[in-house]
Amino acid sequence: MSEQNETPILSRLRPADGAVRAKRRKGRGPGSGLGKTAGHGQKGQKARHPGNFSKLGFEGGQIPLYRRIPKRGFTNPFTKKVGTINVKDLARFDTGAVVDEAALREAGLIKRKVDIIKVLGDGELEKALTVKVHAASATATQKIEKAGGTVELVATAAP
Repeated sequence: MSEQNETPILSRLRPADGAVRAKRRKGRGPGSGLGKTAGHGQKGQKARHPGNFSKLGFEGGQIPLYRRIPKRGFTNPFTKKVGTINVKDLARFDTGAVVDEAALREAGLIKRKVDIIKVLGDGELEKALTVKVHAASATATQKIEKAGGTVELVATAAP
C-alpha cells in the first residue's frame, strides 16, 4: 500500500488545475499591467474615491429620490393577518361536522397563512355545526346557534 493511500481523503483534496488563480495585485508598478492608476483610468471621482458613489440609489451627489419623497404612514410590525369566512360558506360542510382550521383549509376556504380565523354573518345556515375559530361576529354566532350548532373560540397562538 502506497503512502498516499494511507492519508485521509479530505487532506488529499485539491482544486482542479487552473481553477485557482493568483489574486491581482493592483498598483504594484507598470510591469504588473495594473500599476499607476490600478485600473481606475485617469482623474475624476471614480478614480479618486473608493466606491461609495456606486451604491444603489446614488444620484451623483444630488439628494436621492428616496430622501426627496415625503415619508408618511406607519406599518405595524405586530399586525395579525385575519382570514375571514362567512356563514354561507359553512353550508358546504355536512351536518354535525366539526369545522376547524384544518377543515377550512381542506375545503379551500382558507389558502394563505393567517394568524386569526374569523366567521362573519353574511348568509344563512340550516345545518348544526361545531365551529372552532379564533373569532366570530355576533351575527355569525347567532345564526350558527339558531341552526343548532355551537361556536367554540380557540386561543390564538403566541407570536
